[in-house]
Amino acid sequence: MKFSRIPGINEEVRAEAAKRQKLLTKPTGSMGRMEELSIDIAGMTGIVAPELKKRAVFLMAADHGIAQEGVSPYPAEVTPQMVMNFLNHGAAINVLTKQAHSEVVIVDIGVNYDFPDLPGLVRRKVAKGTANMLHAPAMTPAQAEEAIQIGMDVLNEAADKGLQMAATGEMGIGNTTSAAAITAVLCGRKPVEVTGRGTGLDDAGLMRKVAVIEKILAEREPDAADPMDVLCKIGGLEIAGMAGVTIAAASRRIPLVMDGLISTAAAALADALVPGVRNYLIAGHRSPEIGHKVLLDKLGKYPLLQLDLRVGEGTGAALSFHIIDAANNILRDMATFESAGVSNR
Repeated sequence: MKFSRIPGINEEVRAEAAKRQKLLTKPTGSMGRMEELSIDIAGMTGIVAPELKKRAVFLMAADHGIAQEGVSPYPAEVTPQMVMNFLNHGAAINVLTKQAHSEVVIVDIGVNYDFPDLPGLVRRKVAKGTANMLHAPAMTPAQAEEAIQIGMDVLNEAADKGLQMAATGEMGIGNTTSAAAITAVLCGRKPVEVTGRGTGLDDAGLMRKVAVIEKILAEREPDAADPMDVLCKIGGLEIAGMAGVTIAAASRRIPLVMDGLISTAAAALADALVPGVRNYLIAGHRSPEIGHKVLLDKLGKYPLLQLDLRVGEGTGAALSFHIIDAANNILRDMATFESAGVSNR
């Protein structure tokens, strides 16, 4: 599969933003990470302090065959039920995107349910979930490529209509198992070091989940040097879709805000598939899933929020939109020492 080259960061505009930060009526560096964030966004977009008013969370939904192994306290039927909840505007992501003046794009990329034609639902189903990766590769190379392309397509369609900032979210019972397995492989860690409780496993359930991932990796032997091999063997259709969204956003110079473990696993795969993607990534938050910090460290990203969020859906990313707006607004609207008539030593 061929991908477009990721453009380099606009270093001239980045330097211009950094210069303006030093002129604002505050001690240099006193806004901390907010200053770094605004400078990074300037480099991504090529604009000093863009408003980024047109934003969307791309929420990919898909089922996982591995859910048959009891790796989640919730049954697989919850995936289509939650998709209906999204469409009825009843979920956390609906509340937070409304507050952040953001659209949420809901994509059925692999739910094991036949949805009718419903307003607000993008029906791009590749398959009715992945295979049980304990016994077979999760998906075929053709399925993985199709899912990536779908993610790229939905992002590009929105970009053609003026999208300025994107985020990824997901829904799929069993997907933290896939994401933890991907994290273990890409980061060279043992499953026990990167596997968390997901939607609320007890101690016995967590031990079972770790054991299942250990067996999966022993059986599938994904090649850490081949991200497509990793995706096909132990990935998810929604993870592939989010990777596609992430790649397309970077290729269009659109900042991509990652959510939790699963969104970040998709971003790590995207960066492995197409070098340079990480330059357009923003870590919305850090979840309690122990593998999330490992992935963020690998990507060199500092989370904007740490509120122990583990809802998924893109909620942490949507909540961080307010921080991103604040960082850009400070850079754009704050007075300089000269304009305010304030002495700068």
